Amino acid sequence: MKNIGILVVGFYLLLSCSKVPITGRTRINLVPDSQVLPASFAQYKGFLVENKVSNDSAMTKQIKTIGANISKAVDRFMRANKMVSEANSYQWEFNLIEDETLNAWCMPGGKVVFYTGIMPICANENGIAAVMGHEVAHAFAKHGQERMTTSYGQQAGQLLVVLGTSNESVEAQKIWNTAYGVSAGLGGLKFSRVHEQEADRLGLIFMIMAGYDGIEAAAVWVRMSEKSKGNSQPEILSTHPSNASRIEDLRSYLSIANQFAAKFNQAQ
Repeated sequence: MKNIGILVVGFYLLLSCSKVPITGRTRINLVPDSQVLPASFAQYKGFLVENKVSNDSAMTKQIKTIGANISKAVDRFMRANKMVSEANSYQWEFNLIEDETLNAWCMPGGKVVFYTGIMPICANENGIAAVMGHEVAHAFAKHGQERMTTSYGQQAGQLLVVLGTSNESVEAQKIWNTAYGVSAGLGGLKFSRVHEQEADRLGLIFMIMAGYDGIEAAAVWVRMSEKSKGNSQPEILSTHPSNASRIEDLRSYLSIANQFAAKFNQAQ
């Protein structure tokens, strides 16, 4: 019975495997869009009610225009590559929130928020496009759904540890639980860094496809590095790659991103 259960779980995981378009990375997603997207859209709507939308018309226009341009490039790619139903599932929306936090984010299904605090780091429309491309790429690659799947897997792993150590002493159980918690935590951080690098690279491609200058992607992180100097932590303990790592990777990947962008634009 135990072996049958393992086979069933393994078969289910195999069916849930897919490839991230363009990068080809294998991902496991057990969470269907039909479950995630309605909740995502409702949460985004609630967030806009509870937070102050910027009344700066010029900056707001930039966010909405650049967001529309990049999301249209993504939509063209999906439709040209037989991802029509997936393209139809996105409800792209772009808003600027009055908040000094240096951040932007995108929820599953294409709901994007920029905070006014990150605008000086963006500095210009190409910088905005770099950050926008990165956030849009998270939604495109379904990183949110993948992280939910990982969370479920960690909960299942914790349950197995509890069951597997039920005959051990209390002290031994504590040691096993602590060891699992540390390893799962560090593994989750590394997984998040993989997502961030993937979003950086995909975002670079998308911004170039939309007509923006990809050189500015690394420049954004140069400015971010200068702003956060002395406040960074070791990369292994962070959900994000270090600023230096991102700058180096974006610069080295730029020529490849230009080739992908030219190829995809020609195919559309």
